Amino acid sequence: MATPIPVLGNGESVIPPFEIINHLKDGALQHDGTFANGPAKAVPYPKAPFELVDRYIDEPRRLRVVVIGGGLAGIEAGALLPAKVPGLELTIYEKNPELGGTWYENVYPGVRCDIPSHVYQSTFSPSTQWSDEFAPGAEIRDYWQSVAKKYNVYQYAKLSHKVDELNWNGDGWQVTVTNLSTGEKFVDVADFVLTCIGRFNAWKLPNYPGMSEFKGILRHASHWDPSFDPTGKKVAVIGNGASGIQLSTNLQKTASKLNVFARSKTWIAGSWAGDERTLEPQPIPDELKASFKDPDAYLAFRKNMEDKYWRKFSTFLQGESNDKLRQFFIESMKSRLTKKPELAEQLIPQDFAPNCRRLTPGPGYLEALQEDNVEYIQTRIKRFTETGIETEDGVLRDIDACFCATGANGTMIPPFPIRANDQELAKIWARDGPYGFPYTYLGASTPGFPNLLFVHGPHGTGPSGTVPHSVESQLTYYAKILRKVGREGIKSIVPQKAATDEFVAYCDSFFNKTVMQDCSSWYNGGQPGARIHGIWPGSSLHCTLVRREPRWEDFEYEYLEESKGNRFRWYFGNGASKKELSPGSDMVTYLHKDGTVDIRDVHESWWLVP
Repeated sequence: MATPIPVLGNGESVIPPFEIINHLKDGALQHDGTFANGPAKAVPYPKAPFELVDRYIDEPRRLRVVVIGGGLAGIEAGALLPAKVPGLELTIYEKNPELGGTWYENVYPGVRCDIPSHVYQSTFSPSTQWSDEFAPGAEIRDYWQSVAKKYNVYQYAKLSHKVDELNWNGDGWQVTVTNLSTGEKFVDVADFVLTCIGRFNAWKLPNYPGMSEFKGILRHASHWDPSFDPTGKKVAVIGNGASGIQLSTNLQKTASKLNVFARSKTWIAGSWAGDERTLEPQPIPDELKASFKDPDAYLAFRKNMEDKYWRKFSTFLQGESNDKLRQFFIESMKSRLTKKPELAEQLIPQDFAPNCRRLTPGPGYLEALQEDNVEYIQTRIKRFTETGIETEDGVLRDIDACFCATGANGTMIPPFPIRANDQELAKIWARDGPYGFPYTYLGASTPGFPNLLFVHGPHGTGPSGTVPHSVESQLTYYAKILRKVGREGIKSIVPQKAATDEFVAYCDSFFNKTVMQDCSSWYNGGQPGARIHGIWPGSSLHCTLVRREPRWEDFEYEYLEESKGNRFRWYFGNGASKKELSPGSDMVTYLHKDGTVDIRDVHESWWLVP
């Protein structure tokens, strides 16, 4: 007769250990908590529900990834993703004959960075050789191309290749591409597509009556003709954004007459972080450059400079910090307009606060507007004639050349069709579409469009911080997605609509606290009162922390055929790792010299296995 084992209410045995041993000597312990006087009867092992997939768990599937765009974001993608994603097959399509993006395309007089050069560089490949505190465009282009060479990004780049459209077929993306050198069209295939198309790349001319009749030179500032010489010519500039300010400042020096057409008022800052700039170049002193040979000294210099860019967040919110900033700018602008004080009323905004749109550092701009050869015109343009521009007050101004600094497509809608699941992205994001704005989950992706990731796009960067850091943190977030997909047998990943709706609701609540609602800017796609989608709903550090750990529960997944019915079948494979079967592999990467371990990082590094 089987003997029950007495137990307490918490399940613990009340038999002393030596008595349990005696019980074990007498018979076998059964599942019901009794001992049988004899050997246990064999029972059939559960039948295998499927055959194991013959693969090792540390052998990720090959992921074909296409990056569209070879500017700053595309170059950083080409450097970081191959290092962070095992099994990656990467192609970068760039429409220009060289990498560099906006810094390759923009060559107008005076083009330069409006934040310090030592901030506008990658965090992992800094340069100590910047010539100027605010580097000219050509030097910035050369720097980013040097990063591409250093990290072998060119091996992935297909230059002079323009992406025409993307179509999701249920298994992956079909990428239609034109080789601009040969005219050949072809279709590439990809598991994932990352758009690195930039925010200010798709420039557009305004649409004034009579523009086609104008006999002079008419170009967009981003499409500058390097052979044009403004010396002694009557020139017009339309626009007072960043490029309009830089262009006007430089054209004033040589043109016989400069007409600046600018309907909007704007806040003119010394620089984005408050470091005062001057019209003249600010070469970095040789002795300071020499100090950069000491890595510790250069790191301290970079930290001190970049730290300022993380501490400006409060000025984007309604309240005392912004009020103080407004008063500072009013006083600063008036102090620079003493030669023509009447310009203050034309230039200083009354109906929107600083940071409603991106601040426009303008060293020398206010000074240039006060020169005798410059006229600042706020009257609306009525039409172009064969010889000039007529404003709505009937005044006709003859000009030889007109340069439109009217910005780029601020909608953040990619300039090529993207179709998936019977939807076209441009149509559903259009102002008259179902969403009416770039509808995204965390600025990363959008429901209905699997395996499509936006880099430095809608909600891509915080209002403070730096662009390179923001791009790098977003790419690191995407690397985690790609590793998960490649590791776990996932075919597609897409954000849930409910999660996306709740993110949009948070954005609406957050931006109501800011000063960004009352003006036209690329934050809202150029439409005052429209949903703000150009920047992250929070500080840059807030954005970085959100991206630190993906919320996997916010996504929907479709698995590979081998994983359907059991999510672990493909993922776990044959139950082994390739590494442990490889002679000479380091199986104890977790061991380090005593005193060198930061316990916050213990067993956290994804690439150190086990």
